[in-house]
Amino acid sequence: MTYDLFIGDYTYSTWSMRPWLLFDRFSIPHNLHTICFDDGSVPDLLPQIAPARTVPAIRTPDGTFMGESLAIAEELASRHPELPLWPAAPQARATARALAFEMHAGFMALRGACPMNLRKCYTNFAASDAVTADLRRIERLWDHARDTCGASGPWLCGDYGIVDAMYAPVAARIAGYQLHVSPSAQAYVDAHLAEPSFRRWRALALSHGPELGRYRLDLQSTHWPGDPAAA
Repeated sequence: MTYDLFIGDYTYSTWSMRPWLLFDRFSIPHNLHTICFDDGSVPDLLPQIAPARTVPAIRTPDGTFMGESLAIAEELASRHPELPLWPAAPQARATARALAFEMHAGFMALRGACPMNLRKCYTNFAASDAVTADLRRIERLWDHARDTCGASGPWLCGDYGIVDAMYAPVAARIAGYQLHVSPSAQAYVDAHLAEPSFRRWRALALSHGPELGRYRLDLQSTHWPGDPAAA
């Protein structure tokens, strides 16, 4: 049972990152297809991926094409019930789903002001009131999930799963813009930065594809957390 997974640039594509992390973390067999955002319009680069022709997208083993990161994650959970993609306990599963869907639809101020760039760590980003409000909401959600689910490890609802993959790019933004968050939220960010699949994705970001000028911000930068030298 092998999938085809279509993704965009490792450095910038937050939505591509999410399903890739699940495929990698859970060793789900797949063939990987990448596109560069500088090569042209994404729909023009993916004429065979109907109907949306966006990244990420998958072709399932039975030939079905589908897009949307959260829909892909849900389909993987349906097709692989043996994998702990959602928590088994009903309360934890409901909590994880609620947080994942809020990430899918929300936090527009943070997403707009802080585009993910895994090659940069900015030092003088000034968070607006709207970005700060998003961060405080994220802190409350993460603490609520851990309290509700009784998580004893680093992840939100027990074992690593879909909800954590959904928040991985948020962790990357908090690290990459040196955003101030609570100690518990920072511990969750640090867990992502140390997670092997996240580290593999970032290593690919550093070695694949051009740096895209439209994502470059006029801000001072320093080394990424944990990197030995300045970028």
